[in-house]
Amino acid sequence: MNAYLDMDLLRFTTAGSVDDGKSTLIGRLLYDSKSIFEDQLEAVRAASERLGNDEVNLALLTDGLRAEREQGITIDVAYRYFATPKRKFIIADTPGHIEYTRNMVTGASTADAAVILVDARNGIIEQTKRHSCIASLLGLNSVIVTVNKMDLVNFSQEIFDGIKTEYERIAEILYLKNVHYIPISAWHGDNVVNKSDKTPWYNGKTLLHLLETLPVKEGLDKLPPRFPIQYVIRPQNDKFHDYRAYAGRLASGCFKVGDRVTILPSFTQSTVKAIDEAGHSLDAAFSSQSVAISLNDNVDASRGDMIVKSGEMPFLNANVSLLVCWLNHRPLSIGAKYIIRHTTDELFGIVKDVYFKVNVNTLENIIDDKQVGMNDIAHIRIKTSKPLKYDYYSQNRITGSMVVIDASTYETLGAGMIVAPLEEKDFSI
Repeated sequence: MNAYLDMDLLRFTTAGSVDDGKSTLIGRLLYDSKSIFEDQLEAVRAASERLGNDEVNLALLTDGLRAEREQGITIDVAYRYFATPKRKFIIADTPGHIEYTRNMVTGASTADAAVILVDARNGIIEQTKRHSCIASLLGLNSVIVTVNKMDLVNFSQEIFDGIKTEYERIAEILYLKNVHYIPISAWHGDNVVNKSDKTPWYNGKTLLHLLETLPVKEGLDKLPPRFPIQYVIRPQNDKFHDYRAYAGRLASGCFKVGDRVTILPSFTQSTVKAIDEAGHSLDAAFSSQSVAISLNDNVDASRGDMIVKSGEMPFLNANVSLLVCWLNHRPLSIGAKYIIRHTTDELFGIVKDVYFKVNVNTLENIIDDKQVGMNDIAHIRIKTSKPLKYDYYSQNRITGSMVVIDASTYETLGAGMIVAPLEEKDFSI
């Protein structure tokens, strides 16, 4: 197993509505697992006093922006790193407000699991469904439904069971697998790191224990090799007179010296002559490594092209179906030309059709409404100015995803996940 694939690392994101306690939960995880330095804790104590809090507000560990502390909400994605003797973690604390749904998509796009918080007083609401839908679209391996603020409902088993029953129906509709349910109080620490004696009716694991034991997907090493070219290295000096290599980051799979490869889109074939990394020669390169690959033949390849192992080809097509999360206040426009960024390639694409939108409240597909606005999730078809080299998102997150950008302002408009066309497979949710 390569050094870049750490099976003891779990990436997870928090999700939920405003004031459900996401930042407080992460602060409690860090505090009770003794993953906070004393100077950090002192800074949080001082900030809590300035804000007039009687107790230490652990949410301030992740809410670092001034606007976040003033308003008591999360705006940007905050990443935190901590470890226990059993596993290392990267946490993405994402906003709950509907206006910042795009930030939640960003945090969840690289996660293995989602911790979805539900306020025990309010139950499941629209944002719960929206974030669950995004977790389903992004193919997260596990979902942990944490019913928070149980202390405010007297740790009622009836309320917890009711929320669990309602969410089980949502999980069934969204095809969510490996779903867990935990009653917690993030403010007081019940069932977060330590087992609570206030929920004798709950026999499951604490949140930390569950996070330590969740299965982690084996990763990208087992997938077909994909190497999007970022840059052609051609020094043209006396020391490296004939040196030519293609630099980039391995999106998936493994390349070894001697492998027979195909360069796309030209379909030129060659073999791997050498693999270099920071001045050192390697026998093999694995997913997530940034390397320079030299070939035995002089081929015409540049940024945006892709080196793949011969016989393990991706799809090549200019007509692509996407599940898109629309992230901008300007609505999607059928027939409009957008910039498409896919791996290292940048090209133009035209939206040809909107197959359906997802009604987040009912989780049904809306066929007739083709107006896609901010925070909408839709299945669309685009035609690109040249064929894309892609895999389906369900098979490869990197080569199966893209970003839609406004051609005049360069603002990010949407995040797309490439799926099979409707005539091949029904991707209705």
